[in-house]
Amino acid sequence: MTTPLAQAPQHVQLAVDLIMLLEQHQLDSEMVLKALAIVQKDFETKRDLGGNPTSHIPAHTS
Repeated sequence: MTTPLAQAPQHVQLAVDLIMLLEQHQLDSEMVLKALAIVQKDFETKRDLGGNPTSHIPAHTS
């Protein structure tokens, strides 16, 4: 038997995983939102530069 989450699109599965991870660590909501904004900007920059979005190296714009 498969769960509805297993049938969900990958981005939904990832979002659920991230939410669970962050909730398990009981982090401050404002801190999490600030960190997520940095992560989003980094991934967008890498995408726009044609870089590897899964690289652990922050994007450089210079």
